[in-house]
Amino acid sequence: MKRFRIGFVVALVWMAFVLCLPPLNAGAKAPILDRILQRGELVVGVSGNQPPLNMRTKNGTIIGLEPDLAQMIADAMGVRLRLFPMNFNMLIPTLESNRIDMIMSGMTMTPKRNLTLAFVGPYFLSGKSFLTKDQTIARLKDAAEIDSPSSVVAALDGSTSQLFVEEIMPRAKLIKAKTYDAAVKMVLEDKVDAFIADYPICIISVFRYPDQGLVSLITPLTYEPVGIAMPANDPHLLNWVENFLNTLEGSGQLEELRARWFEDASWLKDLP
Repeated sequence: MKRFRIGFVVALVWMAFVLCLPPLNAGAKAPILDRILQRGELVVGVSGNQPPLNMRTKNGTIIGLEPDLAQMIADAMGVRLRLFPMNFNMLIPTLESNRIDMIMSGMTMTPKRNLTLAFVGPYFLSGKSFLTKDQTIARLKDAAEIDSPSSVVAALDGSTSQLFVEEIMPRAKLIKAKTYDAAVKMVLEDKVDAFIADYPICIISVFRYPDQGLVSLITPLTYEPVGIAMPANDPHLLNWVENFLNTLEGSGQLEELRARWFEDASWLKDLP
């Protein structure tokens, strides 16, 4: 009888222990992916002014490589897409506050950003270049002269272009622009000597203003992989997007998407 009682107590203790254990999938939740599927909507942050990656048309619609890619992701998830436009320097804080699910806005996959954010990509390779005028290039005896106290350069506030200027051109006067259009306007109005930005932005600006004497470097100054930024606390979402992007790359669809926006400038007529 004594042995029976001891065995019974041991059994009760063991059952209590087992019942208190967390289920095997307790730590396998997908907070962001679950939120997207339950809401039936994928919310993607964009700046809306980085042609041809993302830009507004005359009627206010946001088009470009990234909206197209975001739509493909939403379609594959079986949800609708909502683009959330804002200034570039607000994208990361908005993602961190859970107001958007991911960022697709020409964001370079830097080690510093990757410390707090997860990235998938790259889906595009870019690099720093500069936009200026023929007359500015003519008066410079050497490209290094742009890094001088007499030079005034613009860069998008909060971007890697700003960091590039601060590190590579520390002697030049830096003006932080809120939007790419504002920075290009500074070049057109001779308020700055050059605009430092990602290569696509510079080249497209030359296309948009063919009679303004704008020029840009043919070869980017740096190597910058552009990817999709997401919260770091959802490995399932990260895995899903990575596999989907690999499928697009392997099937050739991603290359077709890049060619559509970078080799055919017919979309320029739709811009303001």
